[in-house]
Amino acid sequence: MRISLIGAGRVAHHLAHVLSQQHQIIQIYSRTFISAQTLAAQVHASAVVDLVDMDASVDLVIMAVSDQAIAGLITQLHAYLPKTLIVHTSGSTDINVLAEQHHRAGVFYPLQTFSLNRDIAWSDTPIFIEAMSEQDTQLLLQLAHQLTTRVYAYSSAQRLSLHLAAVFACNFSNYCYDMAQQIVDAQQVDFSLLYPLILETAQKALQNPPRLMQTGPAMRGDQNILNRHQQMLEDAEQNHLKHVYALLSQQILQVHSEKAKTES
Repeated sequence: MRISLIGAGRVAHHLAHVLSQQHQIIQIYSRTFISAQTLAAQVHASAVVDLVDMDASVDLVIMAVSDQAIAGLITQLHAYLPKTLIVHTSGSTDINVLAEQHHRAGVFYPLQTFSLNRDIAWSDTPIFIEAMSEQDTQLLLQLAHQLTTRVYAYSSAQRLSLHLAAVFACNFSNYCYDMAQQIVDAQQVDFSLLYPLILETAQKALQNPPRLMQTGPAMRGDQNILNRHQQMLEDAEQNHLKHVYALLSQQILQVHSEKAKTES
């Protein structure tokens, strides 16, 4: 398959590299031309200065760009690639953002967190596809199955719910790790001492419903410990952490109090 990419960031980087193993990457376009040149050189493609120079004969164009850039880009791309299948990689953008401007529209969304300096385990990565026609759906299914067995034809509404859940499971949990490190760093305590706890918590969440695995003072309703922890944060002038601690503790306490009432 002949594929071009719009974007040269983290998602585009990983897609270009993995797809180039079985397909030909034709062009890379980025607002920052040097970024397009760098990625294009790595996958033996051509860097494009202007969208007007995009090759309309390719089989697929993948828009790996920020959500807010998608609507503006599809308007421009449709003028130059009116018959080409164009997909975005967003978990939170409806397919209709493309389809309202371009009839051969689709979605190719890998549910993964991307960093330039870390390889992606593609075989374990779920990919969600959506297209406006059955023919394009089959093309995207075939492409996705070359990367992973975990391929799903989900609607935009389903995909959005996954993206929202991923923010809680990935982005928010990572910020919790950051907050934990702020606390121990303030007392010159080694953050790596928490690694076994982090790994065990994640492992339990993979094997059981997370609600059933909840532990800690909020779940137990241990108000003395909750008050002591919040006082420690206040004394350390970490009021931003105190606010989050109080909010999360209240939510956990409420959920498990209601659960106890239901079971009694």
